[in-house]
This record gives sequence, C-alpha cells and structure tokens, in this order.
Amino acid sequence: MVLLGIQPSLFAAEPLPYPPSGPSSRVVIVQDENATDAFKPRPEIVRAMLNQALTNLTGSTGPAEAWRALVSTQDVVGIKVFSAPGPNSGTRASVVSPIIEGLLAAGVPADHIIIWDRQITDLRLAGFSDLAKRYKVRLAGAVQEGFDPSVYYDTPLLGNLVWGDLEFGKQDQIVGRKSFVTKLLTRKVTKIINVNPLLNHNLAGVCGNLYSLAMSCIDNVVRFDSDPGRLASAVPEVYALTNLSDHVALNIVDALICQYEGGEKGLLHYSTALNQIRISRDPVALDVLSLKELDRQRLGARAPDVKPNFELYANASLLELGQSNFDRIKVDLIRAHAATGRTDEGQNARTLESPR
Repeated sequence: MVLLGIQPSLFAAEPLPYPPSGPSSRVVIVQDENATDAFKPRPEIVRAMLNQALTNLTGSTGPAEAWRALVSTQDVVGIKVFSAPGPNSGTRASVVSPIIEGLLAAGVPADHIIIWDRQITDLRLAGFSDLAKRYKVRLAGAVQEGFDPSVYYDTPLLGNLVWGDLEFGKQDQIVGRKSFVTKLLTRKVTKIINVNPLLNHNLAGVCGNLYSLAMSCIDNVVRFDSDPGRLASAVPEVYALTNLSDHVALNIVDALICQYEGGEKGLLHYSTALNQIRISRDPVALDVLSLKELDRQRLGARAPDVKPNFELYANASLLELGQSNFDRIKVDLIRAHAATGRTDEGQNARTLESPR
C-alpha cells in the first residue's frame, strides 16, 4: 500500500503546478503503531516519537541538545497550536508536552514559553490551560493580545471588519484593506514552534503550517477565509512577513490522527489513526505531504474527492518559503517498533511506502 505515492486520484489526474527547481527539503516521520489507543494518544510513546524525530532531524544526541540547536535560552518561544477543533482533532496536548519539556531541559525559562493560538477560549477548551499550569508556562490568544498598528499586510481587497479587528468602527475609504499582526509576535515572541494537526480544510486543503500561522496572527481575515483564490495569495504573503517566517524555528505535524473531512470541526468518524509525528524546517513540504495523505485517506474511505488548493503552495514556493515539488522532498521514515527495527531513509515523497 502506498502512503504518499501517486494514486489514481486528483494528484494523478492533473499536473502539479509547482516550480521544478529549488533546493531539496528534508522531512522526518516517526511512526509507532502503539502511539494511540481508540484515538487516544499514549503520552510516553508520543514523547519518545517526538524526541526521536527531533534528534534525527538535527543530528543531536538528545532532545535538550536538539532544542538548543533551534532556539537560545534568551528567546521567547511561542508554541503555535491549532486548537479550534478541540482536544481530539486539533493539536493534541500530548504532542505539545514533550516540546515544553525539551525546551525547559534546554534552559529556556518557563516564563519564556508561550502556548498560543488565535483565540484564548479555544486554547482553554482544548485543554491547554491545564498544560500551561502544569509546566508554569504562559497561554495567549493573538486577538486578546491586540494588534500592532505598525506591522500589517496590505492588499486592495476591502474586508468587512468585525469586533476585535484593529480598525473596527473607524470610518475611512481605505479602512479594511490592512490586516494587522498581533502584538504577541511583533513585541514578545522571538521564535515560533509551529504544531498543527493533520486536518483537512475545505478551502486551503489542510489546516497546516502555512494556513494556521498566517490566518491566526492577523486581524481582518474574513475577507480571505471564504475564497480559495484569496487564500492562495494571502496565506503565503502573510506568512512571508517579518516576524513570521523568519522566526519559525521548527514545523511539526501532529499526525497521530488524520481527519480527512470536517474542516475545523472534530469528526473522528472521518478519521484514521496514522500514529505518526512529522517534523521539518520546511512548512511547505510538510503541507503538501499532508495534502497527499488527506487525498489518500479520502480515496480509501470512498469519500467525495476534494480539489486541493494547489495554487496556495505553488505561491509559497515562489516566495521561497519552502519546497512544494514532491520529487525534491526527502522523507526519512523511522518505524519505531517495526519487527525488523529498520529505518528507511533517503526516500522521496513519491516513493515512500506505507509502514502498515
């Protein structure tokens, strides 16, 4: 069975409009079939998987050394999660826990670690308040922190402002064409750890590294979040802003569960236990691999085909945010408890075989 290979589906039916050149990117995937039980993560196994992926990617001897290769003890580290779908289908606390533990072991002070997302209410409902209390780290919502009037994304497309947007209530002909970046990123966080679930998005394709960070850190997003063409332009351009892409130290896909339908709602009956952790410095490579996996799962479940938003990821590559050409993505697959104990390395996104 093929995990990320070509399928008789949308990916095989039309050519990928991705730039053919550019440097190759590396993705590390760790799989352990025992990582979940009835869709519930097993924290000790997940911790071992995350640490194994991290040390493999960085070439370090242990997780503390690996984190020190990514961040410094002076950094304020923002762990960006995707919490709106809740604890079962959004970013899972069991994946964030070993990240915090590794940062603490690396010497990053607890008050320099912030778990954040767009809305603090979503964070609390997803269980991150308990995690913050346990480790004495901070919790923050981008909207609640307010938006910086000096840092923004400007486009002629006018938006219908809502309460919480910086320019809400103002009267001017150009009001609504700017999306301002949260003060959390412009004034506090110096490094970002991007942690997202393997979850479909009806317009962006996946609630991945690009979409989650870009649409969570700015205001006036309604104008983009209702049209795939607008998202295809706005998401990579927002991600490329100063204080975003240049501050991302690592991207992690919580692929313990793959939900291939439902968007931002938790629907486990449209989900498969993949039991994987995927990490890379390249957000685009991870996202296009997620698109391919979602397509594979829909095909296996005989679910309706969904046309992925190829343009978004092609635009991201044109902005040099990462690699979207499958032939130039090197995937190192580590089968944590395989009977042979073998580690598959040096494979690419077209030929990686399923560990199941």
